[in-house]
Amino acid sequence: MPDEIAVKDSILQSTKKLLQIDRSYDAFDLDIITGINTAFSDLFQAGVGPVEGYQIEDETSLWSEFIGNNMSINQVKTYVQLRVRLLFDAPTSSFGLAAIEKQIEELIWRLNVADDFSFRVPDPTP
Repeated sequence: MPDEIAVKDSILQSTKKLLQIDRSYDAFDLDIITGINTAFSDLFQAGVGPVEGYQIEDETSLWSEFIGNNMSINQVKTYVQLRVRLLFDAPTSSFGLAAIEKQIEELIWRLNVADDFSFRVPDPTP
């Protein structure tokens, strides 16, 4: 997997980048993967994403596998990163924590609405 594609498309590598962890540093990969899978479990329970659920095991899992052609749920990347950040490296101030929790709450609501809406609206192209 070329470096420029790996960071952009790999769920693990892009999450590490957003957490400001070098892609070659793998000491926390298990912790991050566990957090990512927790976020995917939350999304599944909220009715967002693949019907059968989704989880990753390593850096080969891609965002396109979760999102597919449903670009209306592209915010899932932000949701996963924020959720993992809270589990992995939460802010020390109560204001920072509250701000992230509010973003997560809004994102999960928006993702649920967008995912539901995308399946109700037929594709206008023949």
